[in-house]
Amino acid sequence: MRAHPALILFAAAGLVAAGPRAIRPAVLVLGAIGALAAAAALPYGAHWSYAIGDLPLQLLRVDALSHLFGLIFTLIATIGALYSWHATRAGEHAAILVYAGGALGVVYAGDWVSAFVWWELMAWASLFVVWSGPTPRAGAVGFRYLFVHLVGGALFLIGLAAHLAGGGSSTFGPFAEPGGWPYMLILLAVAINAAIPPFHAWLADAYPEASIPGTVFLSAFTTKTAVYVLIRAFPGNDLLVWAGIVMALYGVVYAVLENDIRRLLAYHIISQVGYMVAGVGIGTPLALGGAAAHAFCHILYKALLLMGAGAVMTATGRRTLTELGGIGGQMPVVVVLYMVGAFSISGVPLFNGFISKSMIITAAGDDGRGLAELLLTLASIGTFLHTGLKLPYFTFFGPSRGVPVMPVPRNMIVAMGVAAACCIGLGLAPGWLYARLAAPVDYHPYTIDHVGGSLQLLLGTALAFWWLLAKLRGEATQSLDMDWLYRRSVPAALRWAVATAAATGRIAQTTARSAVRVATTFAANPLAGVGPVAAGLSDGAPAYDENRYRLPIGVTVFWVVLALWLVALMV
Repeated sequence: MRAHPALILFAAAGLVAAGPRAIRPAVLVLGAIGALAAAAALPYGAHWSYAIGDLPLQLLRVDALSHLFGLIFTLIATIGALYSWHATRAGEHAAILVYAGGALGVVYAGDWVSAFVWWELMAWASLFVVWSGPTPRAGAVGFRYLFVHLVGGALFLIGLAAHLAGGGSSTFGPFAEPGGWPYMLILLAVAINAAIPPFHAWLADAYPEASIPGTVFLSAFTTKTAVYVLIRAFPGNDLLVWAGIVMALYGVVYAVLENDIRRLLAYHIISQVGYMVAGVGIGTPLALGGAAAHAFCHILYKALLLMGAGAVMTATGRRTLTELGGIGGQMPVVVVLYMVGAFSISGVPLFNGFISKSMIITAAGDDGRGLAELLLTLASIGTFLHTGLKLPYFTFFGPSRGVPVMPVPRNMIVAMGVAAACCIGLGLAPGWLYARLAAPVDYHPYTIDHVGGSLQLLLGTALAFWWLLAKLRGEATQSLDMDWLYRRSVPAALRWAVATAAATGRIAQTTARSAVRVATTFAANPLAGVGPVAAGLSDGAPAYDENRYRLPIGVTVFWVVLALWLVALMV
């Protein structure tokens, strides 16, 4: 079977958009299941190859890396579709399916041009997912999202055009000569989609304003597609090691400070993607395998965490820690399933985060990067502090604020259960995931040293949280991030540009009028610009008197004869 999974999603999107309301949930779920089946059945090799002139195109290249990402993208699309069953909206869910299809297009692309086209489709579809959000801010953050991704797309296009014009290979893979400016432009474009600081604020700005199902899908595709491109084309770039470390620490700090539960989880997307980016930068087989494995695991547990947050919002209508508390007893199943995601993301043994994140930290140590290993370990402590302790305590177990709790739709619970089962299954049987990595890895996470060290860090963090609990009552604050800089500076720059253009226009208009007056006077009398006439054209001087400065007819004849003589010389 060689059906492109993206085309199945596109067909389902058309039916969701145009079909009767009654069939939309079934079409959404069945379309995602069909794409998952197609991705699982794809044989390895190059398929769907074409050419436009001298440019070869390859729309379906299947190898170990694309197969792994194709599986997780279609799996999370299926889980997300099930989570959305009760609230299928035609326009939004059609955009979600196209968004997922665009991500799959990048994953299976065998050439740079195809990858760019799918990349842009993914960006535009995700914009409509953001704009479909129910919050008043969804429109404004959507425009900022659009601005950032237009910049990223332009950089990608310019870099790709320069790469191909310079004789670079069209095959989507590592550059033959890394380090040139086409390489750097494309890397910068991918860094924007990966949310590498300082190009990250669009993520925490936009994702929390999407709908509850929309945020789950957004968390899965854009940043992880960027990670896929980094693994495919930029392995071993030392700059990415430190970019990833900055991401891991930066996202943790902002997540600890955050009051909004979805913004907290959005910041932690940045932190977790940092591990993947660092793994790509390290570039060893274990590190690259760890980056791919962590992307696979992260998509599952982050979706589970956001589905848990969405269940809380559905049940209470509230989304900030200072408005929640004491509701755990009324939704125990959601609490249990959320904690599976929290333990997974924190790297607790027997959960999937433990078997993937540790690969990257171990790879850093094996490669002689002791400082990187230490900093990534410290970021893991922060993860457990805010996602495993702070968020669940103040949401489910803290002082009750009398919030009424409504029932959660059953399909949301089922979807969370499927994601939780995947997180536990991978944690118990990591060999399934390791066997599907692009390069074989000889890695065993369940050693006494590794398990013991992880448990010590987790227990120490839990004790510190307990001791400081009296000082962690929470405040209804909003965090300012780097987006403040361009939200303030860009409008000011535009106002300056408009004012400068208007002033330049007035100067040009005045200059043009003066030039026309001089030209008109000179045409009537070529010597009129001499002496008093020139003075007459200046401001405040007496008006020009034609009769006063008129010259004899002989002078005019002289100029005519001179002009004819010059013409004769040229002929």
